[in-house]
Amino acid sequence: MKFLLEDEENLEIIGEASDGEEALQRIEELKPNLVLLDVNMPGMNGIEAAKKISANYPAVRVLIFSMHNDPDYIVNSVTNGVDGYILKDAEKEEILKAMKTVHRGEKYFPPNVSALLVSALQGGGMPKVKSKRSASVLDKLSKKEKEILKFIAQGMSSKDIALRLTLSIRTVSNHRANMLKKTGLNNTAELVRMATNEGF
Repeated sequence: MKFLLEDEENLEIIGEASDGEEALQRIEELKPNLVLLDVNMPGMNGIEAAKKISANYPAVRVLIFSMHNDPDYIVNSVTNGVDGYILKDAEKEEILKAMKTVHRGEKYFPPNVSALLVSALQGGGMPKVKSKRSASVLDKLSKKEKEILKFIAQGMSSKDIALRLTLSIRTVSNHRANMLKKTGLNNTAELVRMATNEGF
């Protein structure tokens, strides 16, 4: 990525970091305009880092660079304050377009995300779920399911969650399915939105 961008005019790469914690340290030191974050990093992942950057450095624009073309990851990114989301297989022209768009203070997301997400972004936020229903639905979840939901909302994959909780990936997937069944929701993205709206 550095090699791809280093010859671009009006763009200077001033630092690199190997994980989320180091990224926060480098931001404090270097005061960049824009940060390009991978979702999958050791320790603090990109979405967790984005949340902290958004809270502590509101002037810094955050662009997620991910291999995951998945509404769950995009919803998690939106709810944790990122300014844009681009896939790793994107052409250089699209990467530059995303960076310029985000740097201008606008949002950038891939054109092939679901209509629901596009509509939500253009409408100024994610759809809200009534608090009364959400609270009662969350109460239906077991302690373990709530723990897994917390990690899902942080952008972790089933594999990452399984490693963190010393479970099999199949067990984590079963818990995800059970949560959808208990809540009557259609997919994990809806579940994350509901939990986020309730400050879970």
